[in-house]
Amino acid sequence: MALIIVLSVFNGFESLISSLFNSFNPDLSITAAKGKTFHYTDFPAEKIKNIPGIYVLTEVVEENALLKYRTKQYIATIKGVSDDFEAMSGLDTMLIRGEFTLRTGKRPKMIVGAGVAYFLNASLLDLLNPISVYVPRREGKMGMNIENAFNSKNIFPSAIFSIQQDFDTKYAVVPIEFARELLNYSDEVTAVEVGLETGVDTELVKKQIRAIVGNDFHIKNRFEQQALLYKIMKSEKWAIFLILTFILIIATFNVIGSLTMLILDKKKDIAVLHSMGATNHLIRRIFMMEGIMISIGGALVGLILGAAISWLQQTYGFIPLGSAGGTFVVDAYPVQIQLSDFIYVFLTVITIGFVAAWYPVRQISKKYLHQKL
Repeated sequence: MALIIVLSVFNGFESLISSLFNSFNPDLSITAAKGKTFHYTDFPAEKIKNIPGIYVLTEVVEENALLKYRTKQYIATIKGVSDDFEAMSGLDTMLIRGEFTLRTGKRPKMIVGAGVAYFLNASLLDLLNPISVYVPRREGKMGMNIENAFNSKNIFPSAIFSIQQDFDTKYAVVPIEFARELLNYSDEVTAVEVGLETGVDTELVKKQIRAIVGNDFHIKNRFEQQALLYKIMKSEKWAIFLILTFILIIATFNVIGSLTMLILDKKKDIAVLHSMGATNHLIRRIFMMEGIMISIGGALVGLILGAAISWLQQTYGFIPLGSAGGTFVVDAYPVQIQLSDFIYVFLTVITIGFVAAWYPVRQISKKYLHQKL
């Protein structure tokens, strides 16, 4: 029961984090294999758009920049995006203040992460003080005045988003023309993000794009874009599984003790069965089946209780996550039930139960088998 509940909670957190990341990360990201940027006019965008299942391509320019608001300064990553970004991402569902807009008329707007806004102490209501964005000039000439080494532009924030700390403290989203002008780019991009229709085979589309662009570009799905995080989450899940399995092994000493006491209590019955012609193998098999039945019964009851508790939490969320009125994205512990967990847990319990039953049964000696009545 404990194994099922813990694994289901880990599945819930994994699904929750994946859904949060999916609101920012694209289905597929295409970046240059060599260098940082590439020219979008030389990129086979039209051929890729014709692949079945692709509904949008977004041009992206990312660069680290110094943001300054009044007396506060913070280094963040500006992400310049084309107009298709809103249709591809779910960032508009992650706003905690403001409205999702990258332009007011012809004036560019910035959507900042909650962490960036916190460190800058930026306000959406301040119409007098914009956020100044500084990036080093490509020529790299400083001179006597250090400001000559930077390009700078001013921009007002329109919204604040909150996804996950790594994103909230890193990104500020701006129109791509603002980023290009700041960086002295013409049509360069650092990545092309691909949005897929629901239900499309991501790996199949990835192979089709690979056939078009060749080996000059890296193509990453959502898992590969956050590979380290997902690997850590999987490792944590199976580490907990092993810890609880060790606890389960200790608990099986109860089964060993119960079978041992049963064998001692049935010494005369063993002798009777043996005198009636029962073989040593048959007698041992009787007690072996007793131990396996105890293990299977306990496993089934535990699976049913674990599934019931997990379903109740998944449906009603009766165990809250943190204190009331917290700022987390969910109110209760997230739970997701997976059939594979039930299979792994059942096989683990049965294996441990078999060993627990086998050990005391093999201790049935000839002394018991030839006990005189």
